Formats: sequence, structure tokens, C-alpha cells
Amino acid sequence: MLSLTYQRRALHFNFPARTSRGALTEHLAYYLGLHDTRQPQVVGWGEAAPLAGLSPDYGPGFEAAVEAVCRRFNQASHAALSVAEAAALVPVELPSLRFALETAVLDLNGGGRQQLYANAFSQGRAGLPINGLVWMGDAAFMRAQIRQKLTAGYACLKVKIGSLDFDTELALLAEIRAEASPSQLVLRVDANGAFSPAEAPAKLARLAEFAIHSIEQPIAAGQWAALGALCRTSPIPVALDEELIGLTDPGRQEALLNTVRPPYLVLKPTLLGGHAATRRWIALAAARGIAWWITSALESNIGLNAVAQLTGEYAVGDFAQGLGTGQLYDNNLAAPLSIRAGALHYDPAGAWELPHSTGF
Repeated sequence: MLSLTYQRRALHFNFPARTSRGALTEHLAYYLGLHDTRQPQVVGWGEAAPLAGLSPDYGPGFEAAVEAVCRRFNQASHAALSVAEAAALVPVELPSLRFALETAVLDLNGGGRQQLYANAFSQGRAGLPINGLVWMGDAAFMRAQIRQKLTAGYACLKVKIGSLDFDTELALLAEIRAEASPSQLVLRVDANGAFSPAEAPAKLARLAEFAIHSIEQPIAAGQWAALGALCRTSPIPVALDEELIGLTDPGRQEALLNTVRPPYLVLKPTLLGGHAATRRWIALAAARGIAWWITSALESNIGLNAVAQLTGEYAVGDFAQGLGTGQLYDNNLAAPLSIRAGALHYDPAGAWELPHSTGF
């Protein structure tokens, strides 16, 4: 019979990670361990790490929800489990936990080797291009990050905006463009809903002077009519991000895409409900000619690996994904993931540091 348990780990940021929801110094991750009682030494691991201010399942009751899912799972006496069956065991209101259980099932079914899929990335034959993320902060802090990313050879930068004076942010973008032309560097910005619908057109026009590839979530989620108007008129292609979070009804998902018709979707499996949920968004996007990229959401390396291996299931070419967050923690679980010349690589023969399996 299959048995499910969990462990908790407080991840510590190397620096206060400034987001649109405030500064983060710690991030709690819950690791689900799944094993067959006949082979207790083979464990499949998944990570649930809900993000403050963004994850629908973040809050003081999350650990109780994890315990309840484990208890119900073990009472049901499962002999085997598919990813689809795993997803059905977790309420849609708990997207990061659904992602964790799906990942644990994939890992266990693959022999507990953190080899979730058989693709060029997971087999170590190809890297995934990623954007260099420039965190919010004061001008000096952001400027230092920009220089470091350019020196490291990234071909795509993503700059979070909306926390500084707008003219200061424009000046930072001008500095980037002085260092690298549009032919040398793809430049994305993420507003995290910072603009009002009234001010957004003028701000987008000014941002367009810097040959911006795309802007994520220029206005706050939930304003479909205004967002649709921006998508039709913006000189910068709009990408939906927060707009997708918590939208689990299939009919509403289709209605959003049909109404807004965005050029891009930003897909975060931890926030959307896991592997199957992300694949559904990709299918909906493909049917409408909408492009997309996949982004991690501050998971530790177990979650990042799962997101990256899922991304490897698709032919992304040289289109940068948002997968470079694993280096943010000073107590991350060691993993054979590395970033070289702006691409994430995985070594399937490399060593993993896994959560302790005490009690299995």
C-alpha cells in the first residue's frame, strides 16, 4: 500500500526578497514523501510551498490541510496511483498541495530518482533558456543586479517594476538599453498589477521606447474588460499572470481567454494547481494561438526541478522561461541543477540532498 507523509522546512533567503506584496525573509516548504510500504526505501518527493500574498492556499491553516490530505490518503489504502488520480485527491483550493502530490507520484513511479519525465532536459541532453530576474528594491540594488545578470551572459532579463518612482524605473531601463540593444537582449517587465487602468496606456507608451518584449499583469487582476482593451491597444504585448491564479473552473478559464485575448500567459504550476492544470492552460492557449512561458514561484530545488522537467516536455526553443529562483536560499536542498550562460541544466547522474525519511 502507498503511504504519504510530510515534512516542513523553513527556507531562508540570501537577501530580503522584495515583491509587490512586501519583503520576504523566509519561505515555508512542505515536502510530501510517498512510498510503497513493500519498498519503503524508494520515496517519491513533492513540494508544496505556497507563496504569501499570491497562493490561494497560503495561510495559517495550510499545515492542517496538509495533515488532513495525508490522513485521508492513508485511510484510503491506495495500491497504485496515477497523476490524474492524485490530482483528484486534493481540492482545487489547495493548488500547491495538488502540485506536490502529483510530483511525488511522478517521482515514485519513476523509481524515486527525481526523474519525473523522459525529455531532453531531464535526461541532461539540453538546457532550458531562462530569463535573469531583477528583483524590486532601491535603484542601487536593482542596478547591481542588472550588471550581474548582463555579465553572466543572460539573453533575456525580466525587471520587476511598480515599486519605485516611475521615472527612476525608466532610467534603469535606459541604462540596460545603453548596455545591450534589442538584438542583444530581450527585455521583459513585470508590473504585478501596479498600474491603474486609467494610467496604464500612457505608462505603456513610455515603456515601449525601450523595445520591451512583454509586460506581465499591467493592471490588477479581475478587470477583464479593461485588460482586454489594453491587450488590443498596448504597444507592448501583455502577459497574464495573477489573472490566472485561483481560476480553476474550465468554463471561466475559456471565458477569460476568449474575452481578453492576451498575447502571452505566464504559467506557475505551484499557483495554478500542478502539472495537469498547467498542461490544460497550455492546451487552451495553443487552441487560441496564445504564446506562454512557465515560471517557478520561489520553490526550493525539489519544486524547481519539477517545474523545469514539466517545461522540458514542450519545445520551447530559445524562448526564455522563468526558472532561475533556486539560488535565492542559503539552506536550499542541494540538487544537480545549474545555470550556465543563461540556461538551466539538469544532471540526472548528479547527487540530491533529499528531506529526511525518518518514520517511513
